[in-house]
Amino acid sequence: MLRVYNTLSKTKEPFETVRPGKVGMYLCGPTVYKPSHIGHMVGPVIFDAVKRYLVYSGYDVTWVVNVTDVDDKLINESGARGVPMKQLAEEMTADYMSNIRALGVDVIDHFPRCTATMPEIIEFTRDLIAKGFAYEAKGDVYFDVSKAPDYGKLSHRRAEAMLGDGGGMVDRKRNSADFALWKAAKSGEPSWDSPWGKGRPGWHIECSAMSCKLLGETFDIHGGGLDLVFPHHENEIAQSECRHGRPMAKYWMHNGLMQASDEVGKVGGRATRAAEGDLASQEAGKISKSKGSEPFREMLKKFPGETIRFFLLSTHYRRPIDFSAGRIREVETGMETFYRFFKRYERVAGESFYDIDAPKTRNNGDFTPGKDPLLKSVAEWRNRYLEAMDDDFNTGGGIAVLYDLVRALNKFVDDEKLEEPGRRDAAKLKSLRHGAAVLKELAGTLGLFREPVAEKTAADDGLTPRLMDLLIALRAEARKKKDFATADRIRNGLSEIGVVLEDRPGGTEWSVKS
Repeated sequence: MLRVYNTLSKTKEPFETVRPGKVGMYLCGPTVYKPSHIGHMVGPVIFDAVKRYLVYSGYDVTWVVNVTDVDDKLINESGARGVPMKQLAEEMTADYMSNIRALGVDVIDHFPRCTATMPEIIEFTRDLIAKGFAYEAKGDVYFDVSKAPDYGKLSHRRAEAMLGDGGGMVDRKRNSADFALWKAAKSGEPSWDSPWGKGRPGWHIECSAMSCKLLGETFDIHGGGLDLVFPHHENEIAQSECRHGRPMAKYWMHNGLMQASDEVGKVGGRATRAAEGDLASQEAGKISKSKGSEPFREMLKKFPGETIRFFLLSTHYRRPIDFSAGRIREVETGMETFYRFFKRYERVAGESFYDIDAPKTRNNGDFTPGKDPLLKSVAEWRNRYLEAMDDDFNTGGGIAVLYDLVRALNKFVDDEKLEEPGRRDAAKLKSLRHGAAVLKELAGTLGLFREPVAEKTAADDGLTPRLMDLLIALRAEARKKKDFATADRIRNGLSEIGVVLEDRPGGTEWSVKS
C-alpha cells in the first residue's frame, strides 16, 4: 500500500485518489526571469520520479507544471536588461526546458503560462468578489483572510501573525494579512484589461486558476519546495477552497531545499550556520539566483545529466539536499558500479543492458523465483525496493537497494565464472538476464539508465595507451612476485586520477571514469 506524507496533516496517509485509477498532479514551476540554477531542478526531478512510479504502479497520471511569465522580478529584470518582458520570459523558459530535458524530465503533460491564462484568472477573481471573499480597492483586488476561517491550516500560522503584500498597498487593505489577487497597473508595466481597470495578477491566483483549469476543483497531489508552504500554498488553498467549497488538493507534498554543503547559506551568500532540517534553516540555506549560484547549463558542462539526476534522487525528497561539486563527484564515482556491470553484462550475455525489454508496470514485473538462488535474491531486493518507494516515494532507500541488487548480480557472475566463455550455460545466462531486467525495471521508475552515457575520453596521441599498457604490465609483474603493496599503489593511484582497472580472465582492461 502506497503511503504519502501530507504536509496538511503532518502524517503519512494511504494514497487514495479522487478518481479511481487516475492522478492529477500540480507542481509550482519557475518564475522565468534569470537562467535556471540547480535549485530549480530539484522539484522537476523528484516529481518526475513520482509520476514514473505512479504510472508503474498502474495509475493514469496527468502532471502540470506552470510557468510564471509575468511578475515583479520579471518586470525589474527586463527593465535592467532593456528587453521586453515577453522576450526575456521566452528566453528564460527555453533555458529551463533545455535544462530539465538534460535531466531526463520528459513526462510533464502541461506547461501552462500565466499570460495565457488571463481570462481564467480574471474570472476566478471576479467570482471571489461576488461570493464575498475578496474586495476591490483603487484598482487592486485583495483576498479577505478574515472570511476564511481555517486560513493558516497548512503552515499552522495564525492569521494575525501573517502579513500580506506591503509597500504602498498597506493602506488599501482591510487586514494586514490580506493578499493581492489583482494589482493595478503602474506606468510602463505590462497590463491586461479587467473589470477593475488595467493590471496584472498577483502571484498566488495564477496557480489556483491554472490547476483548476487543467485538473479540476479538487485534484490529488500539489507539490513544491518547502519554502512555498507559506505564503504561496497557504494562499492557494484559501482562495481555491473559498471559491469552490471543497478541498483543493488531497495531498500536499513538499521537497526539501538545496543547500550549500556543510553549511546553511545560499551559494554566494555570507552568513552560514550548521544545516538543520526545519523550514527556517532550510530557507536560510537554500540556493537561489540572488546569491550567485551558477547557471545550470554551466553545471551540465561538468557533469552528465544522469549523474545530477542520480544525485538529486539519492536523498529522501523531504530532506534538504547537501550540495557541492565534491558530493556530485562522489555520486559519479559510485555510479561506476552500475556502468561497469552494464559493460560486463554485455560481454557475458552478448546484448546491451540498454536493449533489455524490461517490464513497464509493477504487475508485469511480478515473478516467482522458484528454487533459483539468484532469482530468490533478486525477488527479495525487488520487494525491498518496492517497500521503500511505497513508503512516501523513498528514492534514497530505493537507490540503496539498487546497489545491493547490482552487487548480487556481480557476485553471481564471479561465483559462476561467467566471464569465461566455457562456463556460460543457458540456464545461468537466463538467470542473469532476468536479474538484469529487474535492475532495469526498477531503475526505470527513477528515470535512470535509460540510454548509454557518453564516456569521457583521454587525449589519445598514441602515448596514453602505451603508458597504460606499461603500468598494467608492471602491476601484473608485482602481483606475480606477491608485491601487493606496489600492485595496489598502481591501481589506487590510477583510480585517484579517474582511471579504472578491471581484471578479467582475458587480461586487465582500463577505462576513464564517466
